[in-house]
Order: sequence, then C-alpha cells, then structure tokens
Amino acid sequence: MKKLSARRRHPLAALLVLLIALAATGGLYATFAPAGTAQAQGETSTQAQKIEEGKKLFAVGCASCHGTGGAGTSDGPSLVGVGAAAVDFQVGTGRMPLQQPGAQAPRKPRMYNDDEIEAMAAFVASLGPGPAIPEAKEYDPAGGDIPNGGDLFRTNCAQCHNFTGKGGALTDGKYAPSLQGVSPKHIYEAMETGPQNMPSFPHTVLPSKDKQDIVAFLEDVNGPDAPTEGGFDLGGLGPVAEGLFGWIFGLGAMVVVAVWVAAHTAKAKKS
Repeated sequence: MKKLSARRRHPLAALLVLLIALAATGGLYATFAPAGTAQAQGETSTQAQKIEEGKKLFAVGCASCHGTGGAGTSDGPSLVGVGAAAVDFQVGTGRMPLQQPGAQAPRKPRMYNDDEIEAMAAFVASLGPGPAIPEAKEYDPAGGDIPNGGDLFRTNCAQCHNFTGKGGALTDGKYAPSLQGVSPKHIYEAMETGPQNMPSFPHTVLPSKDKQDIVAFLEDVNGPDAPTEGGFDLGGLGPVAEGLFGWIFGLGAMVVVAVWVAAHTAKAKKS
C-alpha cells in the first residue's frame, strides 16, 4: 500500500492518467460517433480544395475582367451572388472567357473540362449565395410534361427564341440564340440565371417543375422525332416565314393562273 501511495504522489502520475483518459475518450468517439460526422468533415475538406483550385483558375482566366475577388471591373460585371449555375452555363457553353468585346457573347467550344468548371463554379459560389448547379433529375426531359412546357414556352420565351427555339434577332446587334443542340442542363440554368439579355426565372417565378416541362418541350420539338404537323415545316421559323412563303408562292401562283385564264379567254373570243 505504501508503494502504491508513493506512486500516486509521483509528479508524472497525473500526466499519465490524463493521457490514458484522452486515449480512451478518442477510442470511444471513433467507435460510437455517427458516420456522417466524419463524412461531413471529409466533404468540407474536399470542397475547400475545390474552391482553392477554382480560385487559381479564376485568377488566370477571369480576373482580368471580373476582378481578383469577382467584384467586377469596368470590363466585366460583379460575380458576387450569381451562383454556381451561372458559371456552369457561361463557361460550359464556351461563352466565357469572352473571346472579344461585342454586343453579345456567342456560344463556342469550351476551354475548360468538367472538373475545372466545377472548381470555378465552387469558387464563385463561395463569394455569395446564388443558384446552385441543378441535379440531373431536375432537368431530365423524361420527367417533364410536354404540353404544359409548350404552353409555358410560347407564353414566356417564343417572343425572342421563336416558337420552336430557332432563335431570333433583337436590337443593337443582340440576338436570342437557337436552342437546338443545347443540353437540357444548360437550358435549365439559363432560365434560372438569365444570361446576358435574357430575364431570369427563379423558382419563385417559374418553379423547377415548370422549367423541366419547358426542357421536355424543346427536346420534343427539336429532337430526331420532331413532329412536322402537316408536311414541310419551313425550318420551323414561325409565322413570318410561313406568311412570306404564302405571299410569294401562293399569291404568285394565283397571279399566274389568272393571267393564263385571261389569255385563253381572249383567244376564245377571237376565234
């Protein structure tokens, strides 16, 4: 008992007991802690790395116009609060980085791969809250209501993009681009973020399901099995092209027939 009591009074006894207690606590935590806690910590670390990588890419390809912190300059608008979806659309369609100043940024081959775009989107998203990149189930055309999408598109979009999404001219050299060949994700992101001259349609204005319906409609009218409804569709350019066709060819044919009838009537009277 005297030996045990002496050991308890040893200067290192308290430190040894503390180390044993910490080791036991760590072991118990590792054993019984929720698995999601460790997973969340791992995801946070991965996201931080992604943001850091996006920051480097942004500094090289975007900061000259948008500023090092994305706050904007005289050559480019602020990106604070535009969200990851705006970056995914603009960079994913090749519109950004801008090739040269102009009335509108055209669609062109993209300069970054999927991982780089995701990293840049993560960095811009860290500057301020904004629309996130949608999940595949949100823009999957298979889950959309085509008739409802057609009604919504004709009400909100056809004035600029034409009633089948063929595009059209605007003012001062601007234009509504064709939606043919555009991926469902980018169409969905464009509606949510409102790139360039297009107004934005957030979920408070146009719910996610309605956006999906519009995507489904465009996929239907511009897909390989698109209906022509009555034969040749004149390129799907709309009532202006159809009216012009009617005036030139329809009215022209009527004039030819009228001249032919008049000529043959005159010959019949002479004979």
